Amino acid sequence: MDTIDLDVLKNCAQWIAAGKRCQLVTVIRTWGSSPRPEGAMLAISEDGIVVGSVSGGCIEDDLIAKVRAEGITRTLPELVTYGITADEAHRFGLPCGGTLQLAIEPLGPASGIAELLERLGRRELVARRLDLGSGAVILGPATSGMAMQVSESALTTIHGPRWRLLIIGAGQLSRFLASIAAGMDYRVTVCDPREEYREGWNIDGVELLHGMPDDLVLDMKLDHRSAVVALTHDPKLDDLALMEALKTDAFYVGAIGSRVNNAKRRERLKLFDLDDAQLARLHGPIGLYIGSKTPSEIAISILAEMTAVKNGVAVPQDMTVQAAKDAAKLGAGGEACGI
Repeated sequence: MDTIDLDVLKNCAQWIAAGKRCQLVTVIRTWGSSPRPEGAMLAISEDGIVVGSVSGGCIEDDLIAKVRAEGITRTLPELVTYGITADEAHRFGLPCGGTLQLAIEPLGPASGIAELLERLGRRELVARRLDLGSGAVILGPATSGMAMQVSESALTTIHGPRWRLLIIGAGQLSRFLASIAAGMDYRVTVCDPREEYREGWNIDGVELLHGMPDDLVLDMKLDHRSAVVALTHDPKLDDLALMEALKTDAFYVGAIGSRVNNAKRRERLKLFDLDDAQLARLHGPIGLYIGSKTPSEIAISILAEMTAVKNGVAVPQDMTVQAAKDAAKLGAGGEACGI
């Protein structure tokens, strides 16, 4: 499954290749409450087709109306601000008087969209610099931690590898977790050497591998945009992979299981060459307390905790402990015995 941004860029490339006029709209600044974050993108073709979002619908309607009434007449990038006055904020549906500034860029073959997509396909982290005066585009390598930059003369946006999620185990819970994560900007890989669990796996956009999980962790070279979740309940598959993952920069490493089972897991991992700081990074029981009663709800609770960690939000311990208690009520044994 494509992320929203990739979908926007792919549609732009298709329109350009077909000779259609189109423009790319990027949120570059926000003030107050705004529906979409800085960097959010939207593309509009000359016939008013829209992909992506910059406001959740209100600003899009105005942009579409202008294109349908006037066509795409811009030849150079333009900065446009919505919601400066309370009346405009109300008219465009911006919450609490929010204001956002957009960069509207007419696209063509020289805009570098096709090359950008090629680089993203090679999992490169790319900086795209748009000269606001001339419309010229330069693509170059970006470094980890770079963010969008806006000046009077240029807009530099960062495009790069999607967040990665490695799921160990291909059971029922893994299917829900993989499906939801694929729509949350994760490139999802599922690893399970057990043939009986891989049989019938058919989730689009999710890579299924049959090697040993610890070997895959090493091969993937996990970074700070990576997460690992172990769901097999089998120490032979989970423990070595978790050991290797805890040595990496992965922002989240977690394992399913009750508090008792996770305590036993930590004791086993102490026998390997992990220090206390590395062991402290292991999340388990995993998931936030949301009253989960089914595998699909447990998947949501796991992704909720992952999202909190990714965004630097502190998670109270009682929210994970209670989640484990609730999930344990689903029954003994198997994936649903506790998170």
